[in-house]
Amino acid sequence: MVNVFKATARKLPEGLQIETQARDFKILLDEPEDLGGTNKGMNPVEAILCALGACQTIVAFAFAEQHGIELEDFRVELEGDLDTDGFLGLSDVRPGFSEIRFNMHIKSNSPEDEVLKFVDFIEKTCPVGDTLENGVKLVRSDVIIEK
Repeated sequence: MVNVFKATARKLPEGLQIETQARDFKILLDEPEDLGGTNKGMNPVEAILCALGACQTIVAFAFAEQHGIELEDFRVELEGDLDTDGFLGLSDVRPGFSEIRFNMHIKSNSPEDEVLKFVDFIEKTCPVGDTLENGVKLVRSDVIIEK
C-alpha cells in the first residue's frame, strides 16, 4: 500500500528562517550566521542527518521484540561531508553530501551475532536510509507564479 506524505516549507521574515510543516507539526530550519542565517534552528542538511538517525532508531525499537532482541537503549551518532562551495556557487562541486557516516550504540544482552543481524535489518528497512542510499526521483509538478 502506497501512502502519500505531505509537507510544506515557507520562508519567515527574519534571515533565512524556514518554517516547515507536516500534519500538525512544525520545524524551524535556518542556517548558521556564517552561511547567511540567524542560527535559530538546524539547517536542512543537519535535519537530513537527524531524520536518518531518528528513522534507524524507530526501526530498532519497532522491530526489536519481533527479532528477539532485548533492546535496552539505542542511539545513533551521524556525520556527513558537504563542501559548502557547491551550495555557495563558489566551485563546481556537488552541493549535497558526498558521504554520511554513522555509529550505532546498542545496549542489549542479546547475543552479539543476533544483534549484528538485527543491525543489518535496521539498515535494510529504514525508509530514510533507503531514500538516501538509492536516491529518489524528484518531480517538479508545477510552478505557480503569484503577483
